[in-house]
Amino acid sequence: MASRGTTETSKLKQNLEEQLDRLMQQLQDLEECREELDADEYEETKKETLEQLSEINDSLKKIMSGDMTLVDELSGMQLAIQAAISQAFKTPEVIRMFAKKQPRQLRTRLAEMDRDLMVGKLGRDLYTQQKVEILTALRKLGEKLTPDDEMFLSANAGTALSQFERVSTDLGSGDKVFALASFEVEQAKQ
Repeated sequence: MASRGTTETSKLKQNLEEQLDRLMQQLQDLEECREELDADEYEETKKETLEQLSEINDSLKKIMSGDMTLVDELSGMQLAIQAAISQAFKTPEVIRMFAKKQPRQLRTRLAEMDRDLMVGKLGRDLYTQQKVEILTALRKLGEKLTPDDEMFLSANAGTALSQFERVSTDLGSGDKVFALASFEVEQAKQ
């Protein structure tokens, strides 16, 4: 939903307006045909039409006042998560493993990075950035971190990762975070 619901909200409003017009016409037709209907049938039909009219009017009021829209909370959360992921994780490989729920592969990557740092194949800054990303991903996957890893994370986690932690925690469901992380990986590939 690239429009984040704005086009859909406009269409919904148009549909409600068309229903309103139809119900108004139905009331007019009912009055014109009143003589042809028995009293009970007339009253029943009029009552149902007025109830529908009231419901549509309430919906229109909500849309026009901004209380009802298809630009919903999920779209807002999706935008927040996408921003958090793109700021928090700079390494596509970590995003991919996180999105695919691969803690074992993340731990393997972490061990490889430790080795590469020792032999001078990986710079300290890049090592720190990627280790923080991996540890954050592992934590979000529900993996237990060692006290040393927790201390490393506390000492080196930046505001982007803190924002990611907050946004993903606010969601309540890790599956939403994984789905959006997976989406981010696919977008990065294109």
